[in-house]
Amino acid sequence: MTRPEPANAPKPSPPKTSEESSSDRILYVPSDRGLMPWKRADMVRWLHPQHLIRSGLDALVASIFGVRADHRLIEAVVRPQAPYFDYSDEAAGEDFWLDYVSDTGDGWNSTYAVARLLAKPELELKDPNGDTHALERGRILVFGGDQVYPGASRDTYEQRLVQPYREAMSRSPEPSPHLFAIPGNHDWYDGLSAFMRLFCADRWFAGRRTRQSRSYFALKLPRGWWLIGTDVQLNSDIDVPQLEYFRQTAASMQPGDRIILCNAEPAWIHAATTPRPRGYMENNLEYLQEKVFGRRISLFLAGDLHHYKRHEDAAGRQKITAGGGGAFMHPTHAPQAQRLRCGSEQKKCFPDEKTSRELTRQNLMLIRHSPFFGLLTGTLYLLLALSAYTELGNHGLLNMHEALRQLAASLVNRPMSLVVGAATLGGLVGFADPALGRWRVTMGLMHGLGHIVCAFLVAWGAMYFTVNTLGICAEPPPQQLAGFIIPGANACAGGWTHMWAKFLLGTFLTFAGGFLVGPFVMGLYLTVSLNRFGAHSNEAFISLAIPDWKNFLRLRIDPEGQLTVFPVGLERVPRKWKATYADRSSPAYDPDDPQATDPLLIEPPVRVMPREQAP
Repeated sequence: MTRPEPANAPKPSPPKTSEESSSDRILYVPSDRGLMPWKRADMVRWLHPQHLIRSGLDALVASIFGVRADHRLIEAVVRPQAPYFDYSDEAAGEDFWLDYVSDTGDGWNSTYAVARLLAKPELELKDPNGDTHALERGRILVFGGDQVYPGASRDTYEQRLVQPYREAMSRSPEPSPHLFAIPGNHDWYDGLSAFMRLFCADRWFAGRRTRQSRSYFALKLPRGWWLIGTDVQLNSDIDVPQLEYFRQTAASMQPGDRIILCNAEPAWIHAATTPRPRGYMENNLEYLQEKVFGRRISLFLAGDLHHYKRHEDAAGRQKITAGGGGAFMHPTHAPQAQRLRCGSEQKKCFPDEKTSRELTRQNLMLIRHSPFFGLLTGTLYLLLALSAYTELGNHGLLNMHEALRQLAASLVNRPMSLVVGAATLGGLVGFADPALGRWRVTMGLMHGLGHIVCAFLVAWGAMYFTVNTLGICAEPPPQQLAGFIIPGANACAGGWTHMWAKFLLGTFLTFAGGFLVGPFVMGLYLTVSLNRFGAHSNEAFISLAIPDWKNFLRLRIDPEGQLTVFPVGLERVPRKWKATYADRSSPAYDPDDPQATDPLLIEPPVRVMPREQAP
């Protein structure tokens, strides 16, 4: 949590070297347990068993208790908030700028790279046409949801969000920028407690002042523009106090006023790609647009999907998904949403779909990106092998028919093997993405059978290697050595043997084989599912934890009231940094990575529905 810092606060000493990795710079930061050592955070490894279990429990607990203990209802009673925050009299006769960023707080490199660009007073960027544009830092910064990963807590916010932004800009000259934030589902995993402490207590956050006292807000901007930030909890309905708050805001609007609506999730994408009845999110959007704000919404903004996509209708209304603030990248080629239900057409995505497909193929080397996932597949293969344990060490490929006969006999005599096999198939059919449609059961069964067959081959190979290459046999006769009878010890195939040695070594090799082979089977399944069927877009990219292809939006309202969106992109974030320590209002580190790319405009500036076309 950040606090106002005195003008004479001591500056940290610069490090001894200009290059730093994620492990060689340690600070001490306040936490619930006193001063704790802090290291630059790596990208969240979502397929690590620890994160899988934690994320599952967080989602379960939040879904059970979040709806029954709605923090928004408490906010409305104990946290009064003005119907809107007024910025309408600022920047008279000049451009008014504001920034939007979403899905932050993952790895330090990606989060800091975006925070550093947001902190700069001015950016000069080229668009694809070669034109240069000067972009000023926003008077307001809006966080669009999911400020931290994998789940909300005070320490996680401090490490993955506050520290990168504080090092990008710890102080700012007057007038200091203001900060507003809407929560996403990951912010709700602790019941919104850490979010409220950080963003809704009128405190300083990395040189910016927070002003809101609830998890939703309304901003009155210059020249007839408004910005509305909603809180839909965990894909829940908009609560009644929030609706009343926005009705009061709408009552203050004048004819011809237009709205920028910020949601935590792009309901328009989900509606276009999910063959199911209209959900809460889509109904909420329509209700706000039709019943509360009277079709004043000209620009829809959302994160949740970690890429850039822009849809535009014939009147110039824009629907932009911009979730590139620091979290792992999501694919752009799936789910397909070239045309939305409202008729809007996709105009641009970043990265392009060809690049997205190529990145998907990295799943074939899943063990490289998520090495700890092998612990799960190694354990699965070992369970499958032990449940159908049979003596196959003496059978080579030429005796496959005999090996299969013995395996079949073992399955009949060991009912537990059938239970474990059926559980594997059922679990992977359940894991299969509903987006697979009529292929869901087939793909799930093929995935499960792939693991079962590979587990058999790995276990067979492990036992054959143990018996025929290392010469370790089972069930030998006793041998007398130095006057002692050693049960289970005998010279076999030129080496010392013992049935426990065979069992333990075979077990270890089976687990090791599952550790290496299992991730490949999973990666092949994810690659085929995503590139062929457009399914598992989330699972296929959380596995890769790609820190690149970041983005944020810089918006300008000109003196004539025209709103223009400048989408800023960063293809490859730096992995190395050099200390600058010029002053506390400047970024503490600059890139020192020759492979990193310069920021650019993803596409030429986007003009949002001209005033003469506004309803």
